[in-house]
Amino acid sequence: MVLHFLPERPEQSGGGDRVPPSGARAGFVVGKAVGNSVVRHRVTRRLRAVVAAELHRLPVTADLVVRARPEAADAESTLLRRDLVAGLDRLLGEPVTPR
Repeated sequence: MVLHFLPERPEQSGGGDRVPPSGARAGFVVGKAVGNSVVRHRVTRRLRAVVAAELHRLPVTADLVVRARPEAADAESTLLRRDLVAGLDRLLGEPVTPR
């Protein structure tokens, strides 16, 4: 997986009574290279679950985009979680602890 991290989302233009989202947000990119529609949706559900468990680590103003690579089609949720945690450790500059 590839992580794209924006620690602080830009101000929204356009005025109005828009309420900015509170809390970190995550988005997912799972392209056709990962597999057919059924496989892509399964990968997205697994990624959504593992990201939800780690979203608290991000600043409340952060946006995270997770891009699945083709290997994600055959990966178990535990492997996806391990890869996500390792990626977040690198992004956030936190010490890597053996798991």
